[in-house]
Amino acid sequence: MAKFFAVFVLALIAISMLQATVSANGGHHGGGFGPGSLKSSQCGGECIRRCSKTQYHNACMLFCQKCCAKCLCVPPGFYGNKQVCPCYNNWKTKEGGPKCP
Repeated sequence: MAKFFAVFVLALIAISMLQATVSANGGHHGGGFGPGSLKSSQCGGECIRRCSKTQYHNACMLFCQKCCAKCLCVPPGFYGNKQVCPCYNNWKTKEGGPKCP
């Protein structure tokens, strides 16, 4: 009986931790992160967030909106984290540099 109780308590703790992780990430598609997680109408707001701390705001907004329209995804944060959006990460310029901010 003690083993059953211990396993039951551990299962509850694991479920609680998983639920907290999903909630902190904004659910599956709620945070705007991940391939195809946005509607095109949401790109403006996500790009404003993404480009809010750069000194090249206009260029960042231009390319972010192009990338979001194509990929329907904008990575979390102000910089980096592009691995969350493979399309956004893999779209390159003619010279081979990153197209998306």
